[in-house]
Amino acid sequence: QLKLVESGGGLVQPGGSLELSCAASGSTLEHFAIGWFRQAPGKERERVSCISSDDSDSVTYYANSVKGRFTISRDNAKNTVHLQMNSLKPGDTAVYYCAAQWVCTDRLADFGYWGQGTQVTVSS
Repeated sequence: QLKLVESGGGLVQPGGSLELSCAASGSTLEHFAIGWFRQAPGKERERVSCISSDDSDSVTYYANSVKGRFTISRDNAKNTVHLQMNSLKPGDTAVYYCAAQWVCTDRLADFGYWGQGTQVTVSS
């Protein structure tokens, strides 16, 4: 059974950076597509980035709101996927979740494995 655990959240000032990590156990992440989602208070959960499986060439996808600021990457040796977040804005404040399934899609229901989430707060 695949288990995902996020880490790296915290409080950062506008313009700052954070790196989130999604560590897996129970299975090898390289065969899964991994999505990063976020949910702000009162808003729906949205996908911010996704990386397809190694079998599908690890193609990356980004929401327009984070393109050019966030970078998703794999560290197969550590069975981990990272989300590097730069130039953070107050609007990036949310709980961030990683999730896994076979291909990158926008639909939350397609992702069968979820972590517990990590809080990111961007504030001065």
